[in-house]
Amino acid sequence: MAYARRRPLRRVAALGNAPLQASDRRADVIDSADLVIRVNSFVLDAPAGPRAQGRRCDVVIWNRITRANEHTFHRYRDRLYLLAEPMRAHGFPEMWPASWPDDLGFVPLSNAEVLPRIGNDLGIPWRAERLAPTTGLTAAWLAVNLFPEAEVALAGYSFVDAPDQAEWSYQGGGSSPVAREHRIQAEGALMRSWISTGRVTLHR
Repeated sequence: MAYARRRPLRRVAALGNAPLQASDRRADVIDSADLVIRVNSFVLDAPAGPRAQGRRCDVVIWNRITRANEHTFHRYRDRLYLLAEPMRAHGFPEMWPASWPDDLGFVPLSNAEVLPRIGNDLGIPWRAERLAPTTGLTAAWLAVNLFPEAEVALAGYSFVDAPDQAEWSYQGGGSSPVAREHRIQAEGALMRSWISTGRVTLHR
């Protein structure tokens, strides 16, 4: 992984976008990881502000409907952008985000390779019911499965403790309903199973 800070990778951090309270310890764990993966409209700690989710970002898992914020493309030439578009597997049309810089390329995540494996791990009929994993779970799943020798640090995943929520809030502000194509109860259960192994740690 060319975007990693150090190799071999001993710890990978993957972050969802749920609100996090200030925590120097959590921020230290994230910023000291060998690789930091974030998703969609992620936020970074301000240099002079309280620390909660760290200041590093090496890989972005991006969905085309993401609303860009001040962090989305900051120093984008130093990051890898992976495009996740699981609903294309169900016939949804391609959309090009107007906010995308003209000189920024991306690497698409293969629906043929990723979706069936995540769906099998979740134990849901993803194809028959036109379901899709959240971008946050996709980031965590990639961290767990692509780097089997590394410890995985997770943060910003509200569905682990609140799998029945119908609406979720974001660290960057605002909220939205949980999309009908997601099954966050199954996602929370899968993440808890990872945590139970001791290799994966959720930093609340």
